[in-house]
Amino acid sequence: MTSLELLAPARNLECGMAAIDHGADAVYMGAPAFGARAAACNTVTDIKALCDHAHRFLAKVYVTVNTIIYENELEMARSLIADLCEAGVDAILVQDMALVGMVKEVSLSQGRTMELHASTQTDNRSADKVKWLAEAGFNRVVLARELSAKEIGDIHHEVPAMPLEAFVHGALCVSYSGVCYASQHCMGRSANRGECAQLCRLKYDLTDADGHSIDKPRHWLSLRDMCRIDHLESLADAGVTSFKIEGRLKDAAYVKNVVAAYSEALDRVIEKSPERYCRSSLGKARYAFHPDLHKTFNRGFTPYFVDGKDGPIASPNTPKALGEYVGKVKEIRRDSFSVAGIATFANGDGLCFFDHDQQLRGFRANRAEGNRIFPQVMPPQLRPGMSLYRNADAAMDRALSKSGTVRKIPVIMTLTVVDGGYGLCATIPNTDIRTMVEVESAQQEAKQPQAENILKQLSKLGTTVYEMASLQMDEALERHFIPSSVLSQLRRLCVAALDSEIIAAAACYGKDKGISPQKNDIKNPFQKEYRQYPYLYNVANSQARQFYADHGVNNVGNAYELGHWQGANHQKPLLMQCRHCIRRLLGACKRENGTKTEWKEPLFLRMDDGKRLRLQFDCQQCQMNVYAEN
Repeated sequence: MTSLELLAPARNLECGMAAIDHGADAVYMGAPAFGARAAACNTVTDIKALCDHAHRFLAKVYVTVNTIIYENELEMARSLIADLCEAGVDAILVQDMALVGMVKEVSLSQGRTMELHASTQTDNRSADKVKWLAEAGFNRVVLARELSAKEIGDIHHEVPAMPLEAFVHGALCVSYSGVCYASQHCMGRSANRGECAQLCRLKYDLTDADGHSIDKPRHWLSLRDMCRIDHLESLADAGVTSFKIEGRLKDAAYVKNVVAAYSEALDRVIEKSPERYCRSSLGKARYAFHPDLHKTFNRGFTPYFVDGKDGPIASPNTPKALGEYVGKVKEIRRDSFSVAGIATFANGDGLCFFDHDQQLRGFRANRAEGNRIFPQVMPPQLRPGMSLYRNADAAMDRALSKSGTVRKIPVIMTLTVVDGGYGLCATIPNTDIRTMVEVESAQQEAKQPQAENILKQLSKLGTTVYEMASLQMDEALERHFIPSSVLSQLRRLCVAALDSEIIAAAACYGKDKGISPQKNDIKNPFQKEYRQYPYLYNVANSQARQFYADHGVNNVGNAYELGHWQGANHQKPLLMQCRHCIRRLLGACKRENGTKTEWKEPLFLRMDDGKRLRLQFDCQQCQMNVYAEN
């Protein structure tokens, strides 16, 4: 039986709690430092509180310590890892190889196991790289977002013992993660230090080798958001065991809605193959709302190569949230307009549209009456026939703000007669968790049937995480008079025993589950670009450099952030490697149709400040490379 895990993001403790309560099997969040989202840091105290809550459901908490580490930060990083281990964290996600030994040493010294996960920042695209990481002692690999289900299946076939984690939803970086230096080069803000300036969301002029504009300025590097909710089964069949939602900068409403939608979808996959798959944590959430991915932040959706096809993946007209399509503008009056379509609206809805210049315009609905919208200020660019989108759903926001969602663990109870009293056995279905408690009590015959009161008292599980799935007892017990106080005592003891069993089971996470390191004959598991641009290894300290040397990699250069990189023969630095291709976006893909163009390569992206980025199309690898030009 393969356990499947829905892994949710947590910006803070509130989001983490919401993720667990709405069906996540695991949560990942940033540490107080060294997380790849500098704006999403959390205290160790909050991380411990989340661990305590998650472990009640056998859910896990993973912490991102996935930036590169400078030499003078190594001791600080070691101290942080020790604090996280003591807080009960189940795994650490890392990019910097200096942390590998630290995590192992801390786990050993504290007598508990923290797993070691290779962040997607370590650029995990191939079976060779995954083999190398297995040899290096990693327990899990987070794959590059760009891989298809087939490519993932090929990796799983080559390295079957390595658990694989894949992104299924959320914002997309245009470059393979961990090897994007555009923000550092242009703005002095390192993506590998959690400070990405999101240059991929900016507007650029696109020019050819002669300086001619190919099109009007657009957001040429901005991608839609990933959505693979319809591909979970194919990903599971390919070998994915952890399905990751992006969004450590998103709010709790986003987390609730997206986690609920994917939790339901993952349950449907398991229902189709119950002999093959199960969820990795306990309990099932019941929602006070209907999950709908279109009703929370999105830039439009793409499955992003999951089936080997590209489809529409870019969002060149805007990097902002577009939301759900709700109809076309029908009739415009002085202070309102009507919408043709079946959507219903609410006061406070956020709406947007593209004007005739393809600029995204947004406004708030001050009042809604049926299909007629009364904005606070009528947008002057609005015209009949324009498509209308809702990027803020007031009704959905109200539903998500309510606290009606609950997550409960079903329990089968069995009441029995024991010497000198009564015993209550509790079993959690489909697990090995089973408890038995006893209470001394005089046994006496009842004057009337007791089944109803027994069921009533034992099912009073209230604010606990449990709910009674069924109660089994001998028919003879219905003729026993068992005081309600005795039944309540049995119930309380049973709940405490279940809590202890589950916490003990949670503490065993990672033990005896490591990947056995195996030497292999891989000479260089890294992409070809690493040989020409050795800063791609992101080495910023001596311990990381020694780690690579110990594992057969010697051509390692300083991290780009250290400022010492110089290309041979005035070679310009490689800033991005992308599966997104602007040539394909223009309908001129050589592999698909061999279209001839009127423009002359190379193409350039020009920023407002005059900086230029040169594009190189590696059609054999189906990759677009972006180089610094000045």
